[in-house]
Amino acid sequence: MSIVKEFKEFAMRGNVIDLAVGVIIGASFGKIVTSLVDDVIMPPIGYLMGGIDFADKKIVIKDEDVANKIAEVSIKYGNFLNTLIQFLIVAFCIFLMIKFINSLKKKEEVVEAIAEALPTKEEVLLSEIRDILRSQKG
Repeated sequence: MSIVKEFKEFAMRGNVIDLAVGVIIGASFGKIVTSLVDDVIMPPIGYLMGGIDFADKKIVIKDEDVANKIAEVSIKYGNFLNTLIQFLIVAFCIFLMIKFINSLKKKEEVVEAIAEALPTKEEVLLSEIRDILRSQKG
């Protein structure tokens, strides 16, 4: 089997396509969450904290030295806080989606359990025949 044919079979499997779709949707979802945090959530939090913009927050370890072409060395904890909040929002959204999917599965399991508990048509018919035979004997 040629390598091109093997690759084509691999690439056309359902799992690979599903994974690609998941990655694309995940990237788009990430952009939405980034915008939600940066444009909707962080401005009110910054306002409540006296106009603080977290993205600009940093601890400068060494100042920039233009003469010697040395860049500023700093710990940008504001970006870290933004990223942490984004992660928490994504994790919470995923939690809600999984909880919703699990509730749907539970409903399906209940329906299946009820269906298994109910007698089949054949069982009902056999029960009726049994009852008729009992009544004829007695």
